[in-house]
Amino acid sequence: MPDTTFLNWPFFDDAHREYARGIREWAAATIPGITEDEPGDNEQLDAQMRELVTAIGAAGWFKACVPAAYGGSFESFDVRSLCIARETLGYYSGLADFAVAMQGLGTGSISLFGSDELKSRYLPPVAAGEKIGAFAISEKGAGSDVANMTTAAEADGNGWVINGEKTWISNAGIADHYVIFARTGEAEGARGISAFVVDADNSGLSVSERIDVIAPHPLGTLEFNNCRVEGSHRLGEGGDGFKIAMATLDVFRSTVGAAALGFARRAMDEAVGRAESRQAFGSAIAEFQLIQEKIADMAVAIDAMALLVYRSAWTKDTREARVTRESAMAKLHATESAQQVIDQAVQIFGGEGVVSGRPVEKLYREIRALRIYEGTSEIQKLVIAGQVRAAFGDD
Repeated sequence: MPDTTFLNWPFFDDAHREYARGIREWAAATIPGITEDEPGDNEQLDAQMRELVTAIGAAGWFKACVPAAYGGSFESFDVRSLCIARETLGYYSGLADFAVAMQGLGTGSISLFGSDELKSRYLPPVAAGEKIGAFAISEKGAGSDVANMTTAAEADGNGWVINGEKTWISNAGIADHYVIFARTGEAEGARGISAFVVDADNSGLSVSERIDVIAPHPLGTLEFNNCRVEGSHRLGEGGDGFKIAMATLDVFRSTVGAAALGFARRAMDEAVGRAESRQAFGSAIAEFQLIQEKIADMAVAIDAMALLVYRSAWTKDTREARVTRESAMAKLHATESAQQVIDQAVQIFGGEGVVSGRPVEKLYREIRALRIYEGTSEIQKLVIAGQVRAAFGDD
């Protein structure tokens, strides 16, 4: 990552710059050796994911995902550090970025709403890379429309019995616990959902299928068949599930933009290197004005992405308020722009850019999902428009 001048922006302090230097040096020395070969099947994929989690945890980089009282680095979430981690690891490997994303998202709800007992049980091993977390909210008929979920939890004595299905669940099959959302019926729609922590070895919980996607990640479908959960494993109060999910995403949505930023930076660096070394018509193609135009467009897009991502992270860290508008803008612009940057990088590489396994070809596959998960680009536009309209109405 040659260009680190963005770290001089006023969004960061010296601690962030030191954190960025440390994780960048570690990632450059460690990640390529783990992710050099793309896994050929789910068994290899799971093994690689576990190796990444162990290595990242042993190096201490998951400590940004949990509060200091439970093995973390900060009193509460420092979203700028989470963004730096995802941007940096994403630069070297989509799967390494995915590992940080899911350790954070899979325990974020526990950090924000869990009892001291749940925090003490689940957060320290995740921070150390000894356990793997997951976040399970999506269903086949309730992706963006969370309020339409049908998975249900019924009170039973001192606990709950869960029945239903969750799909598109990251870390399905390798997670040690899942934060799951189910309808508990306190009210209609979003107000009748609660959140629970469910251990992977709970009787009645199974992984019914693995889902293969264009950029290999552990992904699958969970089935709950009379899955019993202790009453103490509910997060917050009954009916708080939607609030818990939105508060968790409010922390981590900016980091999706950071991952896209890391992908885009890698694509531009690869493209510039290719343009300087590739000869055509008697000179390096970097001398051609049309190639220079592409590089300039990439650079402008990347700085705009970084400004929106780190504005959102800084606002969350320093104003301690919801950043619904800022995080939606960061995710929308960063993921959409990164797709364009990577596409132009493939174009600069020409035929080499679509050869399986080349860095820009892998980035081309990696970026596509970011425009869908944690709220599609279309949903982000609705969120942004809603925020603008609400502000307009307040005037």
